[in-house]
Amino acid sequence: MKVATTSVPALERGLDVLELLNQVPEGLGISELAARLSLNKNAIFRITHTLTDRNYLERDPLSKRFRLSTKFLTLGLPQVGDVSLVEEALPFMRELRDATRETVQLGIRVGDEGVIIEQVSGLHPLRIAVDVGLRFPLHNNAPGKTLLTFQNSEEVVSTIDRIPLTADTSRTIIEPDALLAECERIRSCRYATDYAEADEGIHCIAAPVTGSDENLIAVVWVSAPSKRMPKGVFSSVGKQVLQCADEIAGRLGR
Repeated sequence: MKVATTSVPALERGLDVLELLNQVPEGLGISELAARLSLNKNAIFRITHTLTDRNYLERDPLSKRFRLSTKFLTLGLPQVGDVSLVEEALPFMRELRDATRETVQLGIRVGDEGVIIEQVSGLHPLRIAVDVGLRFPLHNNAPGKTLLTFQNSEEVVSTIDRIPLTADTSRTIIEPDALLAECERIRSCRYATDYAEADEGIHCIAAPVTGSDENLIAVVWVSAPSKRMPKGVFSSVGKQVLQCADEIAGRLGR
């Protein structure tokens, strides 16, 4: 007696492409995808172009590499019960933007990276602005360090052991023990700072948005040129960012 199968080979191959690209943020070309998945190039061509036509993939015009698009964010934006994180966060993000006059951003963790899911642009002519969907590391910036810190202690250690600690500026923390100590400091004061650790001339201050069980839901932060947000104002701005995070958490039913 034959056992009926419910698998759909074409769908499985498409999912294989998506799962592989999720592991390679910089993207892969058709030949690389074919080699890694042991499929012929014609099959990869059809799959990638179908996914691109449906806006699930985007292709770099120079390198010709495919990578996941931000459409997946619109499918999987966090919900707390029937409440949308972004919809509830935006009014408080605008209040924080108005108070600081700087760009305010909201992000979540996806794998071993952070992803920006919303932003409210600053009021200065020269302001920080990035694309929603931008991924960022967990070790060299305030929102990333927040996403790293607010998990259980064993997960913090295993994540630090796993992620690449690249030196992006002279102030980037690249020693595992020093980064662990930084996480302990952040957990104590409840907000993280970025003293031009990812990019020269840019400072960030971030705070966690947590649920009723104190589990991390998201991170909210202010980004500004270092001249407008020097180290001397980190404490006062940190309190403002913390208030914003707590207000968002309150709206989510914490």
